[in-house]
Amino acid sequence: MSESLHAQAAAKAAAFADELVAFRRDLHMNPELGREEFRTTGLVRERLVRAGLAPRLLPGTGVVCDIGPDGRGATSGRPQQDMIAFRGDIDALPVEDVKDVSYRSTVPGRAHACGHDAHTAIVLGTGLVLAELAREGLLPRPVRLIFQPAEEKLPGGALDVIKAGGLDGVGEIHAIHCDPKVEVGRVGLRAGAITSACDRVVITVSGPGGHTARPHRTTDLVTALAKIAAELPGAFSRRIDPRSGASLVWGRIESGSAPNVIPQHGELEGTLRCLDLEAWRQAPDLMHELVDALASTYGAKWELEHHRGVPPVVNDPDAVAAMRAVAVDVLGASEVEGTEQSLGGEDFSWFLEQIPGQLTRLGVRPPGHPPYDLHQGSFDIDERAIGVGVRLFAGLALRPYR
Repeated sequence: MSESLHAQAAAKAAAFADELVAFRRDLHMNPELGREEFRTTGLVRERLVRAGLAPRLLPGTGVVCDIGPDGRGATSGRPQQDMIAFRGDIDALPVEDVKDVSYRSTVPGRAHACGHDAHTAIVLGTGLVLAELAREGLLPRPVRLIFQPAEEKLPGGALDVIKAGGLDGVGEIHAIHCDPKVEVGRVGLRAGAITSACDRVVITVSGPGGHTARPHRTTDLVTALAKIAAELPGAFSRRIDPRSGASLVWGRIESGSAPNVIPQHGELEGTLRCLDLEAWRQAPDLMHELVDALASTYGAKWELEHHRGVPPVVNDPDAVAAMRAVAVDVLGASEVEGTEQSLGGEDFSWFLEQIPGQLTRLGVRPPGHPPYDLHQGSFDIDERAIGVGVRLFAGLALRPYR
């Protein structure tokens, strides 16, 4: 990207800065859960229309919008597979907002505690900047904006977008995720796997039950359930490559209603996270084998529901290199750092199973402020990060046409 084009994109991003902050705060005050983002969808669509674009509504919620060299999605005869896409997730979390700010959530038990409001504002801002450049004949390649619903609902709204044809004609896709550990103005990049696979596991045990005075005449379900809860994670870790980073952690255990009654039913629920794609694929069969061995010791009947969530996000090295080059131009080499692979799940992985792309960690921590934590009601960002994200995405779109 030429210095002149870079400067024009930066100037346009700066001109939209106040509007995008206000847009983000409006979303923050009115959070919507996955597949319920009707208001958010309407606001995004309306602003894109005012920008002279032709957004298309996805089934249910979410928006897709193309920007071509003519400003309305035309590709001037260039091959469709060269389209570059930018994804922003639009859903919130079932978390209480506990911040003392003017833009605190007005919806009880709902909050944008993962930064999706910022992601949405960044992709919207990217569209507003690129639409202006397209009308001036300065956009070298067609662009698709994807405002995706239900990222927080396994297996993720990315699959809805793919099913609706949201990747048709796209050859490269990029996303940004807020990183509260990284100071605003910096980004973290990583080639290869950057997040973890994440599945939901539910184990149900059953038996005749009875009096606690006569456990030998019953199936002692509470003990069986406790044994599975205590031993399955360790047994699983010893049967799978330790380099896979597999982590099975329980979040719910439930059985019984009285101290002297052995119940007839019990449930155990948790998450399996895994850093390695091949280990993730092997996990269900291995888990069935181990649960059977543990439950049979107590004569308990069992069922295992292994709900596939998302695979790891595996960043394409070439896409990361492209983002690195843009980030160095936009932010400076000193503001670009490596980043670790996390055990968090992210449904952007489904897009990268279809086409190459990458996920960047965007610094949002205010200087001198302790790190916030994602999925907590106190989560917030330094809103200058929105402009940083817009400039990065615009820079990717303005790379010379290949």
